[in-house]
Amino acid sequence: MSAPVIALRNVTMAFQSVTALRDISLEAHAGKVLALLGDNGAGKSTLIKVLSGVHRPTSGTIEVDGKPVVFRGAQDARAAGVSTVFQDLAVCDLMSIARNMVLGNEPTKGFGPLRIFDVKRADIITRDALATLGVDLRRRLSDPAATLSGGQKQAVAIARAIAYGSRCLILDEPTAALAVRQTEQVLEQVRRARDAGQAVILIMHNLQQALSVADNVVVLARGRAMGQFESANADIDHVTRLVAQG
Repeated sequence: MSAPVIALRNVTMAFQSVTALRDISLEAHAGKVLALLGDNGAGKSTLIKVLSGVHRPTSGTIEVDGKPVVFRGAQDARAAGVSTVFQDLAVCDLMSIARNMVLGNEPTKGFGPLRIFDVKRADIITRDALATLGVDLRRRLSDPAATLSGGQKQAVAIARAIAYGSRCLILDEPTAALAVRQTEQVLEQVRRARDAGQAVILIMHNLQQALSVADNVVVLARGRAMGQFESANADIDHVTRLVAQG
């Protein structure tokens, strides 16, 4: 098997006298979904911030493509192809769908001080990115993102990450507060991202949803990895008990 896109080796994260993560090791591989399960306070949020470059671990190593790296900030993580889609910060409601898709990478036309936003190019980028996930928003791309459902907003955020160089996609509780139909749409987008070659790290608390898309599962409780399983061989009752320990 090829080297993981990103890996943690014996990572510990301490904040003064509080140890939020203790000796965590995990790997995320291209074309695979790794689900991180845990109750509130299990350490999931801190782990996301370590993976996305927000926190530098107190000890241990982060590896990208098998080589040790140091993320000095979120920009370093993004440059390495690690993109995080947070539950509540997926899109800006007041911007158009297309502007959300190219946010931070806006195409322009013209020269020098006369350069302006290239609406047509932004629309092409948006359509191509959404097509990667098989998504039809049934909206004009000039419509504000506020007109989208929760699942559609997640689709835009996931497609944006893939369009701009993501190799490892971290999704923070992407189905929280979504209706059943929207939840299934997001889970299908996770499958399509995996099939497009992404390494997907899926942070969830819903065991059944996680097992429906994940190839591997890591259970966190009180900042520790309580167990790692292949989804196909996971004993649901045993995993549930481990999650409850958090």
